[in-house]
Amino acid sequence: MVHKALFTGYNLKGFRVRNRIVLPPMVCFGYSDESGTVSSKHLEHYSSRSESGPGIVITEATSVLKEGRAALTQLGIWSDEHVKGLSEIPVIVKSHGAVSILQLHHAGLVSPRDVNSAPAGPSADESKPASRALDKAEISGIREAFIGGAVRARKAGFDGIELHGAHGYLLNQFATTVWNHRTDEFGGSFQNLMRLATEIISGIRENCGDGFILGYRLGANTPLLEDGVNVALDLESLGVDYLHVSHGGSVQNLPRPPRDFDYNWIVYSGVTIKQKVKLPVMVVNEIKTPDRAAFLIESGQADFVSIGRPQLADPHWVSHMMHGEEINACLSCKPRCRWFETSDLCPARKKLKSSSIDFQAVKP
Repeated sequence: MVHKALFTGYNLKGFRVRNRIVLPPMVCFGYSDESGTVSSKHLEHYSSRSESGPGIVITEATSVLKEGRAALTQLGIWSDEHVKGLSEIPVIVKSHGAVSILQLHHAGLVSPRDVNSAPAGPSADESKPASRALDKAEISGIREAFIGGAVRARKAGFDGIELHGAHGYLLNQFATTVWNHRTDEFGGSFQNLMRLATEIISGIRENCGDGFILGYRLGANTPLLEDGVNVALDLESLGVDYLHVSHGGSVQNLPRPPRDFDYNWIVYSGVTIKQKVKLPVMVVNEIKTPDRAAFLIESGQADFVSIGRPQLADPHWVSHMMHGEEINACLSCKPRCRWFETSDLCPARKKLKSSSIDFQAVKP
C-alpha cells in the first residue's frame, strides 16, 4: 500500500521537499577518527539512504568544538579543514533529490572523559565531580563556534543546519533549570535560559542569510512539556524554520499521553507542540511502520515524520515502502540499540548482508 500523504510535497524555506519522510541525524559511531573528518563509510551511508527517497536528510550531530564532542570519533566542523570532506555529503544527498541539512552539536556536561576530563556546561553537574560551569568568555566562544559551524556548513553546500537543543546536550542544558543554576544573564529567567540559543540563531541569520534553513532539535520535556511548549513558541518568534521535537534528556515528570493515543510520549510531545505553533514540526521515535508514519501526516498531527532506526536497519526503507516491497525491520534491540555501540553491530544490517537480496550501499 502506498500512503499518498507521505509523498505530498512541502515548501520549506523556498526548498521544495519531495515528501514528508526525514532521515534524522544519527551518529555513525566508528566511521570517523579523532580528526572528525568524513570517511568513505559516511558517504556510502548517506548515499544509500538518500537514494532510497526521503525528502530531507539530516547529517548526524557534528561537533562545533573538539572539547564538546560526545565521542572521540564524532564528525567535526570546528575547523575549515573539515569543509572539504563534509562538502561531499550534500553533493550526494542532493543528487538523489533530497534536501540536505547538517546538525550542529555540542555535548556540554555529557562529553565523555576520554574527550574532556572536565566537561563544562551552564553549571557544574553534582553527579560529575570533575565538571564545572562555563565562564562568560567560554560561552562567547561557544556562541561563535556554533555560528562558525553554520558558516562552514553553508560553504560545504548544505541547504541548512539544525541546532541540537535536545537529549540533554549543551543548548538543552542551558534552556532548563534541571542543569542551569546560573544567576547571571545566562540563568534564572526564561529569557536568560534562552539567551545562548537566541544569540546563536541571530548570529547564524546574520552570517548565513535568510535563504539558509535553520532548524532546531527541541527537547520537549525541559523539564516539563509546558516548558518545551514555551521554548517552541520562543524559537518561532526568533524565526526558526522548523522544529524537530524529541526528548530533553531528563526522566523527571514525563508527559503522559491519553490512553487513546497510539504512540509514545515523545511523539505525543511533538504532536502537542504542533498544535501550539505555526512552524512545520517533525516528530520522531518508534514510529517504525509506514502505517504509523502515514497516519500522523494524514491526521495533521505532524508535518514530517523522522524515521530513524528503521532506515538504519533497511537503507532502502523509503523505496521499499513506496513500491509495496518487504521492509527489513528494525529488531528493537534491548536494552539498547546496538548501533550506538558501533554502527556495524546492528544485527538487522547483518541480516541484510547475509541475504540474497543486494541491499549494499551505493557508492558515490
